[in-house]
Amino acid sequence: MLKKIAVAALGLTLVAGTAQAADKMRISLQLPLKSHLGQNLLVFEKEVETRTNGAIDVEIYDSAQLYKDKEVPAAVGSGAIEAGVASLTRYVGDAPVVDVFYMPFLLNSEAKVRAAVAEGSVVRTTIEKEVAKTGGQILYWQAYGGAVLLSKGGPIRTPADMKGKKARVFGKTLGDFVTAAGGAPTLISGSEQYLAYQRGTVDIGMTGVSGVKSRKLWEVMDTITVTNHADIEFVVVVNTDWWNGLSSEIQGHIRAAANVAQESVRDAMTQIEADAYAAAKANGMTVVELTDQELEAWKAVSQPVYDSYLQATGDLGKTILDAASQ
Repeated sequence: MLKKIAVAALGLTLVAGTAQAADKMRISLQLPLKSHLGQNLLVFEKEVETRTNGAIDVEIYDSAQLYKDKEVPAAVGSGAIEAGVASLTRYVGDAPVVDVFYMPFLLNSEAKVRAAVAEGSVVRTTIEKEVAKTGGQILYWQAYGGAVLLSKGGPIRTPADMKGKKARVFGKTLGDFVTAAGGAPTLISGSEQYLAYQRGTVDIGMTGVSGVKSRKLWEVMDTITVTNHADIEFVVVVNTDWWNGLSSEIQGHIRAAANVAQESVRDAMTQIEADAYAAAKANGMTVVELTDQELEAWKAVSQPVYDSYLQATGDLGKTILDAASQ
């Protein structure tokens, strides 16, 4: 009997040891899993679990099940969750320099964006150091594409079309851009924008075109104006204490997995946007391309946005803005 008890106890110990071997890495995502950011997290999950031989168990909580986009920085920084995906601009309160990506028409080409987000660049290094002061650190960057405007009943071709209208924004600097154009910015989380458009809370939408597809925004808006006035970047952030508690070997495996996921989404972005535009058109949306003259009208009203950024960020902001402008 004692032998049987000892064997049973040993078995329980082994089971317990196995259960404890896997360290959970919960990741909060505001977008649906079918979105390209959700699909990218699945790539990351597979890479991590394969490379760590199951030592890290990645769990993805999509569609803002646990936290809304705006809540992710605090949740990750406090250790309430191990990791989360947030729009970079959600860190503007603690790290104002992040909004260099939302300076109107600054990073308006793939080459400029790739230079800014490259490992070791002044832009990326500066931002990651500032974000790290929040208790969370950037593991990798997720490309989301250029910002576009959404409307119903006609396009938003010039600032005159924005004047006096309420526009959804997802960051302070984007709000400054709307204000400079004569509109009234309203901060609305990505997971809440569908209802905002449906209820008429705002007249104009602002998002990446891939979000139009993943959230089926053609059901509540009928026109896309291709402004590409900002580059939208999301970041996967991990809690610093949790990260530091991992072995250097496990950290290395996770970083390798992050690099694979980061490059795969960046390389696929052009096709992702093309597919999203095609889906929008197939579902009845009108896609409007602006003339050079119309784009110049938008740029002409944008200087106050740059002035506000430099005032909020000081010398550090000037350094990062100069680097991004090259």
